[in-house]
Amino acid sequence: MIQLNTGLKALIIDMDGVIWRGDQPLGDLPVIFAEFKHRGYQTVLATNNATLSDDQYLAKLQQFGVELEEWQIISSPDVAGNYLRKRYPGGGPIFSVGEVGMKDTLAKYGFYQNDQNVLAVVAGLDRQVTYDKLARATLLIRSGAMFIGTNPDRTLPMPEGLMPGAGSILAALAAATDVQPVVVGKPEPEIYLIALERLNTSPSETLVVGDRLDTDIAGAQKIGCRTALLLSGVATEADAMNWRPVPDIIAPDLTGLLEWL
Repeated sequence: MIQLNTGLKALIIDMDGVIWRGDQPLGDLPVIFAEFKHRGYQTVLATNNATLSDDQYLAKLQQFGVELEEWQIISSPDVAGNYLRKRYPGGGPIFSVGEVGMKDTLAKYGFYQNDQNVLAVVAGLDRQVTYDKLARATLLIRSGAMFIGTNPDRTLPMPEGLMPGAGSILAALAAATDVQPVVVGKPEPEIYLIALERLNTSPSETLVVGDRLDTDIAGAQKIGCRTALLLSGVATEADAMNWRPVPDIIAPDLTGLLEWL
């Protein structure tokens, strides 16, 4: 078991399949987060889900009785905005295949929605996607616009089961354009590097908590963070035991994780 005297200072926690499934909380979240704080752990939530803005995530957490600050929320659109701003410091037009939350987040970084002469096409989960939207994105990418994917998650854990995720939309655009997207979310480590900077901790002092091996755990292992796989989302225990290296912790859910910490 991990003990406090091993130097663990912070947790980077995924959301879908870890904190909630859709609108159903996974455990007594106020008690769980109060216990994290009581034990001295800082927390940042880092999600590949691009459908909500940071403010919307904070509001959703408040509905579940959890009060966090804006700096404690990082989503894949934040990473996409950082990625674009490094290349285009002045901002500019982009075409988004995504929901309002993603567009609002990208706007914070200076990138606004347009459908002509765009710097990039940014694609994520879009539950209102249409053929016309995919067609416009295809034409823009084929005309030379950069193709950015928020995350490769093929599915999204919901109360009813696994639903199509952002990766399904990226696959459709990749098939139509013959161009593979630049994926900025997990398993690419940038979202974790941003979290570590905000937490002011090193990888060895930080535990990444997620439900996906190929994104949450893979990205964390790339940069040397400790890892905890929860079985409340996508991966099974058999999946975890076949993964190399095996996650440091395998727990049923956040409540079960507390027994390890």
